[in-house]
Amino acid sequence: MSVDALSQVVGNSPRMRELKQQILQVSQAEFPVMILGESGAGKEVVARAIHTLSARRDHPFVGQSCLAIPEALIESELFGYEPGAFTDARESHPGLFEQAEGGTIFLDEIGDIPLSFQKRLLRVLQEREVRRLGSTEAIAINVRVVTATNAPIEQLVKAGDFRSDLLYRLNTFEIRVPPLRQRIEDIPLLVEAFLRKHGARYGIEPEQPGPEVIEQLKSYPWPGNVRELENFVVRWISLGREALNALDKRVALSFEQQDTNRRWLSMTMSEIEAEVIKMVLHDCGGNKTLAAKRLGLARKSLYNKIERYRIEL
Repeated sequence: MSVDALSQVVGNSPRMRELKQQILQVSQAEFPVMILGESGAGKEVVARAIHTLSARRDHPFVGQSCLAIPEALIESELFGYEPGAFTDARESHPGLFEQAEGGTIFLDEIGDIPLSFQKRLLRVLQEREVRRLGSTEAIAINVRVVTATNAPIEQLVKAGDFRSDLLYRLNTFEIRVPPLRQRIEDIPLLVEAFLRKHGARYGIEPEQPGPEVIEQLKSYPWPGNVRELENFVVRWISLGREALNALDKRVALSFEQQDTNRRWLSMTMSEIEAEVIKMVLHDCGGNKTLAAKRLGLARKSLYNKIERYRIEL
């Protein structure tokens, strides 16, 4: 095992050192892991590090966002299907659990998985076998399950939208990825890493942001977290200082005001997320597509959050 697998988990702040230690610990176990954190915080990066450090590293890592699968297709996508199971099913197709055999399956946005499907998923986790759609034959599986969500999962359980027995099965280990605003000292390292990544991609050596730019980046609240910072770096490579104009100044100012700071500190993470969504939607004139892009969310995910938090436009 090599800790080089942690190189993609960028940061040396106290919160990130603690996170890396947790990754090293859970990677050696076989139990399910649930990764909690805001959108864009780096949950999939953590999941991949857990897999790469584990004994399963030479087997597949199969990742899938549950939000990206239409509800009508989720069973066939995860468990597979046989010919004739539905229209256009002309040949056997292994599901994602079978594709991850011997390795790790990573189910992102698990909090948004349909309630009607949760019992089936629970059975697969308990029995460690799947049945393809249209088949009565059970197929044994040997996979480690890692899930992630930015949803207030315990609130979903209380509301009856997520099964408590499924939650207990999935979060044997629980890891929380800190938002970028709680580890701003990592911003210079992240910027450097993204400049290398995208500079190599475009075959250029990009201009390095000066200390004054870094300080500006540290003062911004980053509602889209690391994903938003990476998008900024891509714009920086193309536009230079003009990229700073794209930062949401009004959100930044609201975080900087002393009275508002105290209000944020007294709120839960779900309340903060709802408030940020409201502000970005207002700043985008109610344009959900633009707001989703600025927040680093899929449009469907934004719609779900608007409904979940009962946000009125």
